[in-house]
Amino acid sequence: MEAVVVGGDSPRRGAAEPDVDGVAAPLLIGREGELARLEQVLTDTSALVLVEGEAGVGKSRLLEEFLASPAGGVHCALTAVCPPVREPYTLGPIVEALLATDVGTVAGLGLSSLAGALRPLFPEWAEHLPPTPEPAGDASAARHRVLRALAELLDRLGVGLLVVDDAQWSDDATREFLLFLAERHGQGPSLVVAYRPEDLVGDPWLLRLSGRLRPHRARLRVVLDPLDEPGTAALASSMLANQEVSGEFAQHLHARTEGVPLAVEECVRLMARRGDLVRRGQGWKRLPLDEIVVPPTVRDTVLEHAGRLDGATRAVLRAAAVVADPIAEHLLARISELPPAEFAAGLAEAVARRLLHRRDHHRVSFRHVLAGRAIYDAMDERDRRTLHERAGRVLETVTPRPLAQLARHFRQVGDGERWGRYAELSADVALQTGDETTAGALLHDVLTNGDVPAEQMCALVEKVPFGSFTGPCRLRDLAAAVRRVLDVGVPDPGVEANLRFQLARILNDMEEFDEAHAELERALPHLDRRRASPAVAMMLLGWPRGRSPAARHLTWLDRAAEFARSLEPSDRLRVAAGRAPALLQLGDERGWAEAAQIPQTARTVRDRRIITVGYLNIGDGAMRWGRYAEADGWLATARRLAVEYEQVRIRELVDSTRLHLDWFTGAWNGLAERAATMADTDDLHPVSRVEPIMIIGLLRMAAGDLVQAAREIERAVAGARDAGAWDTVAEAVATLVQIRLREGRPDAALTLSRDPCEVVAEKGVWLWGTDVVPARVQALLAVGATAQAQDLVDAFARGLPAGRLPAPRAAVLDCRGLLAEAAGDHASAAVLFGRAAAAWAALPRPYGAALSRERQAGCLIRAGAVPEGLDLIADVLDGLSSLPASLDVDRVARTLRAHGRQVPRVWRGGRKGYGPDLSPREREVVALAAEGRTNREIADALHRSHHTVASQMKSAMRKFGVSSRAALTARAIGAGLVAEPGTGAGE
Repeated sequence: MEAVVVGGDSPRRGAAEPDVDGVAAPLLIGREGELARLEQVLTDTSALVLVEGEAGVGKSRLLEEFLASPAGGVHCALTAVCPPVREPYTLGPIVEALLATDVGTVAGLGLSSLAGALRPLFPEWAEHLPPTPEPAGDASAARHRVLRALAELLDRLGVGLLVVDDAQWSDDATREFLLFLAERHGQGPSLVVAYRPEDLVGDPWLLRLSGRLRPHRARLRVVLDPLDEPGTAALASSMLANQEVSGEFAQHLHARTEGVPLAVEECVRLMARRGDLVRRGQGWKRLPLDEIVVPPTVRDTVLEHAGRLDGATRAVLRAAAVVADPIAEHLLARISELPPAEFAAGLAEAVARRLLHRRDHHRVSFRHVLAGRAIYDAMDERDRRTLHERAGRVLETVTPRPLAQLARHFRQVGDGERWGRYAELSADVALQTGDETTAGALLHDVLTNGDVPAEQMCALVEKVPFGSFTGPCRLRDLAAAVRRVLDVGVPDPGVEANLRFQLARILNDMEEFDEAHAELERALPHLDRRRASPAVAMMLLGWPRGRSPAARHLTWLDRAAEFARSLEPSDRLRVAAGRAPALLQLGDERGWAEAAQIPQTARTVRDRRIITVGYLNIGDGAMRWGRYAEADGWLATARRLAVEYEQVRIRELVDSTRLHLDWFTGAWNGLAERAATMADTDDLHPVSRVEPIMIIGLLRMAAGDLVQAAREIERAVAGARDAGAWDTVAEAVATLVQIRLREGRPDAALTLSRDPCEVVAEKGVWLWGTDVVPARVQALLAVGATAQAQDLVDAFARGLPAGRLPAPRAAVLDCRGLLAEAAGDHASAAVLFGRAAAAWAALPRPYGAALSRERQAGCLIRAGAVPEGLDLIADVLDGLSSLPASLDVDRVARTLRAHGRQVPRVWRGGRKGYGPDLSPREREVVALAAEGRTNREIADALHRSHHTVASQMKSAMRKFGVSSRAALTARAIGAGLVAEPGTGAGE
């Protein structure tokens, strides 16, 4: 394949003959250094180059010059331009670039069967592509398959350099493709990405692109700034036959264009056009400067420039501005409705004036997007609608139809029926390729802004991939759109019920469970009994989210099972795979019998996802029961199936749950790194990131970094609470309560634990109290509320259902031990803590067992069995030392030393000094000092000697260069190391 440049005129390095009005195309000015850097980096080695600059600063021109240079000519290059259109198009820039090449067919390229996934994107090549593969297990798998197939196509075409211009307008699938190419093993094509930084503020995509680049690849960032005054003069001179431009004129021009090359070029052309610049012999005569008016913006320049053209040329420009995308000349002629001769003359004039340019295969477009936008914005609204309608009618005759463009044109016309039809078809293509983000954007737009009939709305909402939306705004928009239709009234009860069912799905995703349940209950009597929607509605009502009592959830789950008996096998499996984990989450033993009925082998493609998700959720339920070996088996099967079926997102959810299980079972080696990677990924839904964030916080607490641990756990609590995931809220809050208790803040611990414990009691799902109930008992006992603690423990024990629930039953033993210890019955407390430790160890949950064993030892010592207690504490120390639990190790070692036992001080690895930075222990001291605590109070809270705290305080003051506690607090708050007093969580 020859090198292809999509989106630029042929560059030139030397002087050119003057064109219309005696003004030549400008030379590349002031970019010699940047061009040399490109030529140096883009050698045979794969590289990533980011080219940054504001609109009109010359990013595209720089890339055109490079590709035309000897260094650029060695590459087989593919250049794609991202159009500034409202409607996204899955991988549109890459697809358009490939279709614009000389590749008429892909026959003979030797593509693998994987390339069949490209059929929805390239219907023109369908007869030469392999057959469409079986549907993927989920959207992530489908998208990953398409990316692999597209990368294979580039490899077969020999593309060694992929250039993406105007990347600020790229669709999510194109961005993901670039990320995919950046992290591929092997050589792969070099990537050049040009963009406007002002349009990517707060967007982490480019950071991710750089971060995923393989280490062997070179990287370069080029920042293009506007030209200085001499550069502005040189650019103007290059357009005027290299005649000298006076400093006064250059200063005048630079002051009004700010040195933006596009603005300079357009202004010089405009001045020549209107007679401000007149050629006289070998030189130029310029009017006096005070008579030259330089428009302040490119928009004004373009409009004045276009206003001086004849009517036919202006008609061509208006048609091209409405189309926006590159378009074949014969199609643009039909849209303009000009006579052939007038169209040809108008197009030639627009090209000669460098407003339009011819691209590949006789397609034309604006040379710069700013010019096209200026023409479009200046048009009368009625003229715009007329041209959009013409464009839609003309493009409907093209094969294959450009669906996204048709949706855009009919949207602007206000033709809701055709807009909805083409938006739906375009969304279907996006869904087939796994691009849920594009599909979601298209469907959201037509549903919220179009006049969609109720029946069509049901079908469209059914297709919306809710998981593609970030934040609640788009879901709220959809809910409002559906409610507007319902408020008007839907004559057909079946259609109304289906619409309410779709509204409930939206509300359920918004975590507005009460409203969702109300809509489902209204819809259920009228839903089509021949379809699975009634069973799905019952499943949604039965899943334990929100604050509804468990009995209500169980009623719906049982009704779903009864209804499912008349369904097709796949729908029955869907109900069983959802009902089993829901029962387990509620602590209902029947969930195990239901789980045993779920096969490992899928009969249909649709069943693959159902089975994999079922195994994942059952594994999560087993973990919460404390049946860790069984949880391990269910999760292992889920992961094997997710890999086999290429279910990328489900695999990541399995890995996230595995983090949790590894925390419980003491498999902490490398756990922090895995959790950090999982917490930072954008592929996980925000709710799913709660689990790795919580694990990070738990590990930090065990390591003694209480301040940072609290921050991480607070993030987890906020995310889980927003999702109505009270099971996760309860566990996360339990950890935060332990931190507050270790800091000596029992009142804060009480405040934090009250709400989740109330939810557990209201719902009657005491399985969720495994961690939070013992934590609240400790907080109650710390403030002397013994009777409340006793009542809570009794309710906890009574509320657990029959069956093998080893984790919560171990927690009950811990709670009873705490009560006995508070009552001064140390001998009974020691027995209870010993039984709890044995129960935890049997799961196995070694960290919980060690903490219970430590309490047992303390009670033995206080009961007079000192030698036995110290021996037990020594065993606890050995157990904790195998875990990175330095905070607990130090506390247990201090207890042994206080009783005369010799405990060696061991350096645990890592750096021994922190240089000018505060150590984690110093940060803890500073955080508590910021609350106004004395050294002795800090020592008690952190279980350190007051001499150690004083030393750490002095070290922190020395590192910050201050001599008072007040100054230290101010500096720490300013550095963001601690929060201002009174703003912490739990206050």
